[in-house]
Amino acid sequence: MTTTTDLTTDHSRAVADGSHTHSPGAASAAPQGSRAERLTSFSLDDIPVPTGREEEWRFSPVARIQPLFDGGLTTAGADGSGVRVSVDAAPEVKVETVGRDDARLGKAGKPGDRTGVAAWNSFEQATIVTVPAEAVASDVTSVRFDGEQAGATPSAAHVLVKAEHHAEAVVVIDHAGLATLNQTVEIDVADGAQLTVVSVQDWADGAVHASSHRARIGRDAKLKHVVVTFGGDVVRITPDAEFTAEGGEVEMVGLYFADSDQHQEHRLFVDHAVPRCKSRVTYKGALQGSGAHTVWVGDVLIQADAEGTDTYELNRNLVLTDGARADSVPNLEIETGEIDGAGHASATGRFDDEQLFYLMARGIPETDARRLVVRGFFAELIQEIGVESVEERLIASIEAELEKSMSVITGAAAPADGAEEAE
Repeated sequence: MTTTTDLTTDHSRAVADGSHTHSPGAASAAPQGSRAERLTSFSLDDIPVPTGREEEWRFSPVARIQPLFDGGLTTAGADGSGVRVSVDAAPEVKVETVGRDDARLGKAGKPGDRTGVAAWNSFEQATIVTVPAEAVASDVTSVRFDGEQAGATPSAAHVLVKAEHHAEAVVVIDHAGLATLNQTVEIDVADGAQLTVVSVQDWADGAVHASSHRARIGRDAKLKHVVVTFGGDVVRITPDAEFTAEGGEVEMVGLYFADSDQHQEHRLFVDHAVPRCKSRVTYKGALQGSGAHTVWVGDVLIQADAEGTDTYELNRNLVLTDGARADSVPNLEIETGEIDGAGHASATGRFDDEQLFYLMARGIPETDARRLVVRGFFAELIQEIGVESVEERLIASIEAELEKSMSVITGAAAPADGAEEAE
């Protein structure tokens, strides 16, 4: 088993339990220079194809993502793309399909890596989901991407979720089937709006997915951004959040479960550019099987003008079997001493044998005891999602993953999909 936890900062290493908290006035810099200096652009010429040696790609299987670096991908849903896009909207929500020249697109920020800029330069049509001003959506709006064929042409997709001032809504972006998809998700939360966006990556084996999420949050607006990743061969999600006015809040929640040879990567950036905003980041993941690899990188930048900032980020990883690897890198950069608080914590560890022994000593069989420990690891985070249908799916998916884990540990064959265990 190989597990790695990287809490590199220029001034200290985290304490033994994997956490390090910054009090007001403290400062740290990202290992490879200021995040404020990151190049962003809509031009392919400005962001070259990565080699894998770059800081933002050093954990990534670049060769497996290579099909998504091209700027001429097919638009998802077009003939031959193998990806079907559908929307089931709440009655209060407006859905449009527009051309790439629509003036509302591109307002949430510029791409910051090669897959992001390739996705921007490839799509021909975009889906815009708008929650009108003052409207409170009575139901969940679902945007679904279904991969339909093996060996499908690599494709690009663009989605804009826009909550106008003082609107409230929940939008779930679902991914299933088999596809090679490069995607942009723009999120625009206007003043006073409250928006929840849930992105579920439940791809079939063999899928490759890169998705650049870019959000801007207005005055006194609140965004809950949830990422759930279970399926696919390679999945790389890069959420960016930027505050545009005082009083904004963002809560970023993530849950992932990687199996043998799966690569799941989540790279977040929270840009506190204005005063008195709040961010909370909580991601948890579990891994099992040879070659399972997860990457979590959390970057928070508190700029010089962002006085009164309150931020905290947390990542926890649970390694269930030998042969799995989790990389966890929190970075916190502070350019002003006038903040309410800023900190981060990160830890990666194997299954707790003491917890297992405690439960088994009280008569609980080993398989049930393992399930209880993993359920407890994820339970609080699942409850924070706040979308019942998604929570139920997650619980079922975790149970299925645990069934695979039990088969690895016991040496028994896992039941086929949809099959029930014999009593």
